[in-house]
Amino acid sequence: MAIRTNNKINAGFSLSSMTDLVFLLLIFFVIVSTMVSPFALPVDLPKGRTTTSKEPPKVALRLENEDQVSLNGKSIPAESIEAYLQVEMAKHGDIDAIILNVAQDVPTGRMVTVLDIAKRYKWRIVLASAPTPPGEQPAP
Repeated sequence: MAIRTNNKINAGFSLSSMTDLVFLLLIFFVIVSTMVSPFALPVDLPKGRTTTSKEPPKVALRLENEDQVSLNGKSIPAESIEAYLQVEMAKHGDIDAIILNVAQDVPTGRMVTVLDIAKRYKWRIVLASAPTPPGEQPAP
């Protein structure tokens, strides 16, 4: 007489949890890849250094507020930045970069307009940053 047991071991393997994980990873990478914008504007960010440049920038544009703009220390009309930059860059050539200094209360759209002008004419542009006061750590 043979003894039968009611406990049978299932030797099969379920792949449902593995496929769920693969689909979640696929969705994650699709979402992340669409967040990377290929239409970004190239900008040369300033490098931190301890010594300052001895020569002043040749093309310096400062956005004081929404209506006040200065180019190389001279006030220019805000609506004709492009024309003034064309004249100034024609004097200096393409080897020089535009040093863009933007006050904190200037709307971002005004800065993007200047970056777009530089992109259209293929000018190099550098965003100037305010110096970090001694004893403070720069934000990452």
